[in-house]
Parts: sequence; structure tokens; C-alpha cells
Amino acid sequence: MEHNPHAFRSEFNERQSPLTRRILRALSEDSRVSILELSKKIGVSRRTVKERIKKAEEELGIRYTIELNEGMLGLNSPHIIMLKFVNKPDYGEIQKLLEKSYIPQVAMTVRGKYDMVIYANATSSQEYVHWDKTMQIALSKYGVLWQASDVAHRQLGFFPSRNALIDRISIPQKYKEMLKLLNTDARMSFKQISGKLDMHFNTVAYNFKKLVELGYIRRFTLVMQPRRDISIMSMFGKYTLAENFEVDGARMRREVLQSDDPEPVICRFPIVSQLVGSYDYFLMGVFDNYDVAYKRQIQYYKEHFKRHRVKAMYGEVTGMLLGDLPLRSIDIRKEFNTIKWLADIGDAKEEQSSVQN
Repeated sequence: MEHNPHAFRSEFNERQSPLTRRILRALSEDSRVSILELSKKIGVSRRTVKERIKKAEEELGIRYTIELNEGMLGLNSPHIIMLKFVNKPDYGEIQKLLEKSYIPQVAMTVRGKYDMVIYANATSSQEYVHWDKTMQIALSKYGVLWQASDVAHRQLGFFPSRNALIDRISIPQKYKEMLKLLNTDARMSFKQISGKLDMHFNTVAYNFKKLVELGYIRRFTLVMQPRRDISIMSMFGKYTLAENFEVDGARMRREVLQSDDPEPVICRFPIVSQLVGSYDYFLMGVFDNYDVAYKRQIQYYKEHFKRHRVKAMYGEVTGMLLGDLPLRSIDIRKEFNTIKWLADIGDAKEEQSSVQN
């Protein structure tokens, strides 16, 4: 059986036109780019750009939003939580419980070795712990196995934030209100913002500039709705480390970077994060179907890290109870970040091994 991700082809991405793919890449990297700029950059008329964007919005369920710089905003308690239920849960009740708090940002149902994934963040560790314990007690009647891990390092991607979280940030109210509008629609014009906030146009322009200068926004971007013709696989991993783990990790990172299609409609890996706690890492991958996802992601990871006895817990995303998934088109070769000293050690050891062999 072939496990090399280099050979991967995405039939979903190949079905989309190159023009649409280029437009979505540009909007994913900067959703405030103007129609005129897009027209000049891509080399087609503004009318064509408008038509393609409208069609993509309708077919892919695009929502324009912002990627917050959570650290700059004092949101330093990011956690990814895996839930497994002994008894069949009432997801409607769980959804209502989640909506009552500002702390959970994304909650998805999963079919596989666990039943749910939640991404949560808070303005303090004390508030996160209180919410964590409250939720565990509320869900105890379903026999919940609640395994939470701190997000130690985001290597790729983000989870969109809810306006309920922005409301709790300790920044001036004028900035908070603008962030919420941009989080709802990142392409909103200064004129529209001025009308909604009852604020002078020049003041809107000034405050917008300050938001960017202060580093509160990493990127103006977009998210797409999950589709029936793709499979979104989520996976938690736990290692028993052995010698040369750094070498295997460096090789895996390079192969992840090489596994994406050029200018995909939805990039191969929306999220890759290093964790501390119940698990060591979390990632999500987008594939044509479950069988491809299992063969190209799960089995490949197990084989690649078999000397480290990797425990892979995986499942296919089946629905959303809260928030949005960050399905978009970005260049993962450019965006992928890793812990530098691990990468340097891995690269050095792999080079040394190659020379010796």
C-alpha cells in the first residue's frame, strides 16, 4: 500500500477552475483586497472577478472574517479538547450549554475514535478552569471522557473567534466594536462601519489603522462551510519518544509542506498545533473522502512514527455545533511555522545521517 503524501491528488480541487482558485487564494490571504486590485493582479476584468466571487460565495458558503492575534489581546488560555461519550448525548443540549459561555469558540461533532472536538480560549486561566470543570459536571450524565490539552504552539492555521470572546477583551470599546464588525464581515467598507457605529468616516479610518498597527489582527481572511464532497479528518497524537524523533519530525514537516496542491480551493491542512497535556499534537486534514484520508494521513503517520509508538486518535468531522472551521486557501509552504530549535536539530541530524549512509 502506498503511503507517500507526495503522490496525493485532490479531485475536489482539480474540479475548480484555475481562475477561481487564484481569486480564493488572494481573498484568503487578504479578504479586504479590492476588486480593482484583484482584477489587475489576476489579469481579468472587474466584472469577471465580481461574478466569480459571487458564485464562490454561493457555492462554498464563504464568510469574510479576521484572524485575531490572540496573544496580543491577552487571550492566553487556548485549549483543544477531545470528548468521548459513554451514553448517547443530546447535542442540542450541549450546543445550548456552549452558547452560554464566551470561552468555547469552535465545537464540532466527529465520527470515529471520539465524538467531539472543542477549541476554547479565555481572558484568564482561572476563567478557563472554571468553565472546564463546569462543563465536565454538566456532561457527566453522558459519561463524558474529557481530555483537554494546552495549545503550546500553532504551526499552521487558526480557529475563528466568536464576537462573545471579543466582548471580553480588555481594549478600548471603540476598537472592540470595530473588531466585532470586521469579525462578522472583514470586507465591510469604512462607510458601512461608519453607519453602524455612528462614527465619522475619518475616525473609522484612523481607528482601523490603529487596530492594524497595534497588531491585534494577524490577517483579514475568509472561511468556507464544510462540504459533502470532501472529508475533514481531525487527529490527536501522543508519542512515546525514541532516538531520532527530531529527524523523523523534521522529515514529516517537509513532507506536509510538499503535500498540498498549488493554489487549492481549500488547503490540505487547515490546522496543525503542538499540544501540552493529554496529547502532543492536533491536526486537521482535508481529503476527497474518508478512505483517502485514512490511507494518506492516519496510516502514513502511524508508519512514519512507528518507532516512537505513536497513539493516533482520529475521526471525521460530521457537523458544527458552534463557530466555523478555517477552511480556506493559503500557501502552507509559506505559512507553516515550527519550533525552530527542533527543526534545526532535525535538519542537522538528517543531513549527518545522509552523509554517513
